[in-house]
Amino acid sequence: MRQYEGMPILERTTIAEYPDWLQRAQAHGAFVLIDKPYGCTSFDVVAFVRSQARLRRVGHAGTLDPLATGLLVLGIGKATKALPAFQQMSKTYVATLKLGAVTETGDAEAPEHLFSSEVTITEEQLQHVLQRFRGVIEQIPPPFAAVKYCGQRSYHLARAGILVPPKPRTVLIAELELLQVVLPYIRLRLVCSTGTYVRALARDIGIALGCGAYIVELRRTAIGNYRVEDALSPEEFAHCAAYHAGVYPSI
Repeated sequence: MRQYEGMPILERTTIAEYPDWLQRAQAHGAFVLIDKPYGCTSFDVVAFVRSQARLRRVGHAGTLDPLATGLLVLGIGKATKALPAFQQMSKTYVATLKLGAVTETGDAEAPEHLFSSEVTITEEQLQHVLQRFRGVIEQIPPPFAAVKYCGQRSYHLARAGILVPPKPRTVLIAELELLQVVLPYIRLRLVCSTGTYVRALARDIGIALGCGAYIVELRRTAIGNYRVEDALSPEEFAHCAAYHAGVYPSI
């Protein structure tokens, strides 16, 4: 079983070792890789794992939007203190953008506002624009974001009709690859630093193209060297917890 800071990581390949993992999680702390499904929040996943395994202290290393899917690293017990190290690792995403329209949230959570009924951008034009977003860039977080303003989450304020002026932040887009073009949709793969907002990147690419853009699908495929292919679905984790219920006392 893989470990981080001496604490075990439950993955798809080590799912049979769940009883030992749970015992060590209760005593010394542990991690688990979860593939977050569409439509739920990252906190929903934390609460689910906590209830299924009857654990008290569970946290995650980096929020995913409700409409995004993919890798969440969860820390159990004492392992929650090591989660900031995961948060600082690079993140890899696969994002599908719709060109020619925008939304208030930058993704499909809000109704779209159509800019153009027909997008005629060439792949050469796309590659030229994408080059401008590789490397170190300045980025303004979207209004509906988890960043805090005066102690409150920006998205809470935005949903209350209070739009605050977000501060630009410097982020690193280490890799930005055009995977597919089926207009008005394009698919990108990116590797970025912590603090990067993919919705803001899509917005800015749309502005640079002159047609607008927003995220219709987003999947986090990796955090550092940890990959979503190794993660358990919530159903798989629940099956393990149910099968071994009562073997070890809850904490």
